[in-house]
Amino acid sequence: MHSKLKISLNQVFDFIKDMVFINLGMAVYSLGWAVFMLPNHITTGGGAGVSAIIQYATGFPMQYTLLMVNAVLLLLAWWQLGGKFTLKTLYAVLSLSFYLGLGQRIVAMDPTLTAGVLGPGNDVGISCILGAVLNGIGIGMVFLSGGCTGGWDIIAAVINKHKNISIGRVLLYLDLVVIGSCYFIFHNWQMVVYGYVTLVVYTFAVDVMINSSKQDIQFTIYTKESEKLVKFIRSKTGHTCTLLYGEGGYTHDQMKVVVTIVHKSEQVELLRLIRDTDPASFVTFHRVEGAFGLGFNTIKA
Repeated sequence: MHSKLKISLNQVFDFIKDMVFINLGMAVYSLGWAVFMLPNHITTGGGAGVSAIIQYATGFPMQYTLLMVNAVLLLLAWWQLGGKFTLKTLYAVLSLSFYLGLGQRIVAMDPTLTAGVLGPGNDVGISCILGAVLNGIGIGMVFLSGGCTGGWDIIAAVINKHKNISIGRVLLYLDLVVIGSCYFIFHNWQMVVYGYVTLVVYTFAVDVMINSSKQDIQFTIYTKESEKLVKFIRSKTGHTCTLLYGEGGYTHDQMKVVVTIVHKSEQVELLRLIRDTDPASFVTFHRVEGAFGLGFNTIKA
């Protein structure tokens, strides 16, 4: 009974912590848009980029476009990706819409806010970089908490689930099209270039925050709850495991060593899973430069 209660409390604490970080991440992300990017008509990829372009062209606030688009995509996520992911993403989308609206209202009340941060002249290039860095930090916090901001991320995650296509590649193709389309709004190639610079800086910032979501991590787990842990790993991550038969060098106790590889974005979830299944287990993990096979990359050499 005590063990079940402890696990339940851990899960509640983890969920609350994730929601707090998602909320904070969306505040930082929205700050980049409201203070630096929207006032300078800078765009980038993803659903936010599409919504920003619509706002530039029609004046319709981007937060409302994001809500309408994600209302449909979240239904798709619930069907294909599960309730936990969808709930966190829904919370992120609602937080993003709230903070975007709040940020734009604050900037509208004080149009000199950006100039106050950057000084006189309000250099668009610096605004582009600062906005992208804040976007990357915010999104990185959301990814580390097991959520996303909806939009392209949901589409790419669904495609990746059914096809052996890199999520990063899907997002890149979509982003290039979105940013290029802003030329038809501004008729200015400079704004397109700013969009691509924003995308590069934003991507770099996200990688720094989450230590590259494309990396894979190999776990070696010494545990007496190997069967239960393997079952949970398969059900929660979709990855399989290899069991090695070991013996303690001092106690000579027999045990099974669980070896598994997961995506970098699943590292925190797996650590929590191990903690809740067998707090006494001994765990090591390290970065894998390449993982090829079912659920990972395809060998193309």
